[in-house]
Amino acid sequence: MVGGQAQDHPAVIGGGVMGSAITAMALGHGVPVTLVEAGDEALDLARRRVDQQLRHGRLMGAFPDVEPGELTATTDLTAAKGATAVVEAIIEDASSKADVLARIAGLVAPRTPLITNTSGIPVDELADAVERPEDLLATHFMNPTYLIQTVEVVRGPRTGGDTLANVLALLERLKRRPIVVNDSPGFVTSRLLHPQINDAARLVEEGTASVESVDELMQGCLGHPTGPLRTADLIGLDNLADALRLLSERTGDPRHLPCALLESKVAEGHLGRKSGRGFYEYGKVFQ
Repeated sequence: MVGGQAQDHPAVIGGGVMGSAITAMALGHGVPVTLVEAGDEALDLARRRVDQQLRHGRLMGAFPDVEPGELTATTDLTAAKGATAVVEAIIEDASSKADVLARIAGLVAPRTPLITNTSGIPVDELADAVERPEDLLATHFMNPTYLIQTVEVVRGPRTGGDTLANVLALLERLKRRPIVVNDSPGFVTSRLLHPQINDAARLVEEGTASVESVDELMQGCLGHPTGPLRTADLIGLDNLADALRLLSERTGDPRHLPCALLESKVAEGHLGRKSGRGFYEYGKVFQ
């Protein structure tokens, strides 16, 4: 990659909610993407997600008037070998991320940015798994990625200056607004937002207020754009619970552990918009 020029061709590893949205965002800005998933069924679902998000992004005016980038979708991890940057966007599990990053680091050329998309796993924890920790940093894209322009970029203590500069150039080409922060558990956004959502769920669990009342008060009185519990449904309640457990482990604060109401919803499969039901009912599965 040379400063965000036309030869950018990132690879995205993982085609779930975030991986497909990152892919759609890049394609919509005319950048070709190689998307890698673990199996054929997951890959077919990822393609459908990308198509849906491209259509929605166009309807919302999120993309410039350019020809979309070409999508290469595959189950072959070695297809990422020639990528100019690699975004790992698999599940929020440190050992799984470390394994994928280690394999990618062994495939790509030195100085290829390795980008872990995480809501709070410290970069330096994952850096131990890769051959060249100076090539690794984190991004925390918000959902939906193609509509929310601001991106939290996390520089680990071993992240190289060239890696940071190259990733910032790519994000700027994709019309994102990167804000760089230092490494820590949960970074800034998750460290503030996830405990707030957990406390909002506790208020519902304790009978203090209904789901709707909590969100309406946060919107009307405190300017929260959607309310914390509707935001939780968009994040995915399973993803949120995992992130809260990681935050509790790494900060030593037991109040960050997901509350009983959140845990019960996950156990029942009520994961938010992607399952059709979370704190709210959506009527259909959101892919």
